[in-house]
Amino acid sequence: MAAAQQRSLGDRERFVAFAFASADLLVEVGADGRVTFAAGAFRARLNRTPESLIGRDAADVLAPEDRGAFQTAVALLPPHGRLGPTAFRLADAARTVVSVSGLQLASADAGQRLCLTFAPMPAPPEFRACDGEVLMREATQQLRAGGKVQLGLLEVKGVAGTEAEQRIDRLIASQPDPGGLAARLGPGRYGVVPGEAGTFPNLQEVTRHLEAFLGPDDPGIAVVATPINLSTDGLTPSQAARALRHGLAAFARFGADGLRDAGFADGLGGVVARVTARATALRRTVAERRFRLDFQPIVDLETRQLHHHEALMRLEPGVLEPGEGPQEFIALAETIGLTEDLDLAVASMAIAAANAVPEGRHLAFNISGLSTQSRGFRTRLLALLDRDPRGARRVMVELTESAEIEDEDAAAATLRALRGRGVPVCIDDFGAGAAAFRYLKSFPTDYVKVDGTFVQAALTSDRDRSFVAAMVDLSLAVGAKVVAERIETEEEAEIMRGLGVHYGQGWLFGKPGPL
Repeated sequence: MAAAQQRSLGDRERFVAFAFASADLLVEVGADGRVTFAAGAFRARLNRTPESLIGRDAADVLAPEDRGAFQTAVALLPPHGRLGPTAFRLADAARTVVSVSGLQLASADAGQRLCLTFAPMPAPPEFRACDGEVLMREATQQLRAGGKVQLGLLEVKGVAGTEAEQRIDRLIASQPDPGGLAARLGPGRYGVVPGEAGTFPNLQEVTRHLEAFLGPDDPGIAVVATPINLSTDGLTPSQAARALRHGLAAFARFGADGLRDAGFADGLGGVVARVTARATALRRTVAERRFRLDFQPIVDLETRQLHHHEALMRLEPGVLEPGEGPQEFIALAETIGLTEDLDLAVASMAIAAANAVPEGRHLAFNISGLSTQSRGFRTRLLALLDRDPRGARRVMVELTESAEIEDEDAAAATLRALRGRGVPVCIDDFGAGAAAFRYLKSFPTDYVKVDGTFVQAALTSDRDRSFVAAMVDLSLAVGAKVVAERIETEEEAEIMRGLGVHYGQGWLFGKPGPL
């Protein structure tokens, strides 16, 4: 078998590899993730020729909202491994659900190859709550590419928490043209961005669909559609991306009113101006430490013994506007360039608090991917640790991905310097974005924290259970142990333990509070 796998793969061998499943679409992918061979009903399915895919990312065959999950599944495949049948949506107007299977093969002249099949599957996949982050990343990437971004926002008032909301989720997801992306941002609140072709759905038509779907019986239900053209005039790509993240967070929590209050009426520049007007108060909050740290326990899932705590920021009353919380404060800090100061303030408080932790235990605090790229931040953080050796021996850091890391070499230098001082490193929210898998490869890592959406979905989804198991295997391969967050029930704890997760965090084991 080994000798056969080392032979050059010709067309006949390709189709033999594809024969393990009955498929409409056949794709071979090189080690760089680009398509090297394609055949099948691409014209009928996607209105494009198989030849047009050569050299493209294999994920282009799928709907944008599923590309991250697909890239995650492929990244988790071991050499000569097999991707079992998994449900994904095609990049067609109907978001047709297909069963994707794959097999890794090797050839002497072309290296590793992944053979993929796309076969019909009647059942639609569940609309995932985490798709909102996928939309955020897609819009941010379009902004960073320098183009103008169209954004459609829909608010369906009066359906939050009802059965109708779940059906609306599926209806919204089916609306964009091929290559577009729709996502649930909050209860009854949705966002739409165009795809690579630049096509954008008719929001008035979407609104009519929704109104017809909801019917006239309940006068308390209303649909509000807001088309927005995002301009980056006068803003750096990073400023524009941070402003967009802040504006969408405001819409997700407060709807159209939150959008207006965030300054979106004047575009991204209006968001930056509104946040800048609050900059003095925000800087004073950080300088005066108008927040405290609460600590949530993280336990060994086998013994239920305490392993370490995570420090979580809690702001004083009056610091934020009504309805805002720590995540909004962090987004505001990013928008005005306050992230490094905030991270250093939290680090200083966490290191001081760690002096009360017994030898051998740790207290984890978060640092942003933005901060790790800064040489100045690295110098100041290391100085904090050097001034308090006792506290430094008892802390660990969690790398958050609120903004994607652009200078991975600089970030890796920061993390290596921390580990050089005996500070363990954890990658937070693993699985929430494809970048986390790149970080696991690039950065020194001691722990990986599985995103809470996978923990909750694992109760009912074989697919998500498989993802968690694969994440555990991948983490172990680089010498990292695994933490699962948002564990609220014994059933969730047992599922995570059975999948090989080492540690658990969540209300089942204790809410955040004093040490």
